[in-house]
Amino acid sequence: MRAPADLTMRVSPSLAPFPGSPPVHVIPWASHGPDGYALELVAMSTHTGTHVDAPLHFDPGGASVDAIPASALVGSARVLRAPKNRGEDVTAAELESLEALSGRLERGSRVLVETRWSSRAARAGARYYDGSPGLEPAAARLLARRGVAMVGIDSPSVDPGGSEAFLAHRALARAGIAAVENLRNLRAVRGDGATVAVLPIPLVGASGAPARAVAL
Repeated sequence: MRAPADLTMRVSPSLAPFPGSPPVHVIPWASHGPDGYALELVAMSTHTGTHVDAPLHFDPGGASVDAIPASALVGSARVLRAPKNRGEDVTAAELESLEALSGRLERGSRVLVETRWSSRAARAGARYYDGSPGLEPAAARLLARRGVAMVGIDSPSVDPGGSEAFLAHRALARAGIAAVENLRNLRAVRGDGATVAVLPIPLVGASGAPARAVAL
């Protein structure tokens, strides 16, 4: 079997936080010398690095991250390859082109959007968030109408950078769709139908959680 492709952003104190969110802190709590083992205390937003947005993130009545079924986050995925520059967003027409090539998106399916923006993360610092690509509202509404289970993107947010209305988040949340943000290495996902697994920490009642994401 081919080795899994890791789609996960590394998390450390050097990771620039999303604007308005707290930075990452990793605090040594125990060490091998005095304690005989190593242990760390970690403080960060539940939406740090590669993470899952539960519907609760933007829908007060939506499911929390621990209530998202594993079946929504593990299984075959369709990939939209749509390289974007600063200020460019993913359109409904691009999603319709994907459907024209390989069939209509099915209810309960998973969609990954490769913008190639994640390649900027390590060198851009806080500018990683400036003008980052997201979904145009019409694209998010199309995915909601299709009833997909999960939408993942290799940029900081399913909404365009700097958005204050969060229309894509709201459309997906109202439809009960899990959003996965800050994916990376989506070039390694080979073709439609690749199996992906996105496994967030099941934090009870939380609006999201960091996740490990891989493709098989």
